[in-house]
Amino acid sequence: MENKKFKVVASLSNIDWNGGKVTGTHNGTIDIKEGEFNLNEGKLVAGKFVVDTGSIKVLDITDPVTNAQFVGHMTSNDFFASAEYPEASFEITSVKENHIEGNLTIKGIRRAIGFDADIHVAGDTLTAAGEMIVDRTEFDMKFRSGNFFKNLGDTLIYNKFELNVHITAKAEI
Repeated sequence: MENKKFKVVASLSNIDWNGGKVTGTHNGTIDIKEGEFNLNEGKLVAGKFVVDTGSIKVLDITDPVTNAQFVGHMTSNDFFASAEYPEASFEITSVKENHIEGNLTIKGIRRAIGFDADIHVAGDTLTAAGEMIVDRTEFDMKFRSGNFFKNLGDTLIYNKFELNVHITAKAEI
């Protein structure tokens, strides 16, 4: 039985995010800080990665002042509360073929989430990619949510957002 541990290469890993509202969408990136994955006989059996919530970038707003305001709001208590919760994480609880189940923790709140992922191992390199659909209200992000506020009109922000995770990890020797 061969067990292999892979350490995330932060500079080659990231998350692309997409969030929507009535009047359009916004997108950007967030950095993966660290993580590791364990394989047994070439199959993923465990793993975890940690996200730097203060690294949120907005890619679709080109005006520097508006961009900075938006990032400031995303890192505020209305959303990720990055000063109090500088990290978010995902930890695998089970893997069946290409379906991963695990615990996503944001703002100290842990919720189970599942998604499909493409996982490849070539030599000492593991790559993984998958899309998580997250309901932000489950993590105390209620700002302009129709579940908590009425008559928002075109200021409503959709509860669900996408996290497209891209990870590269190297085998530990």
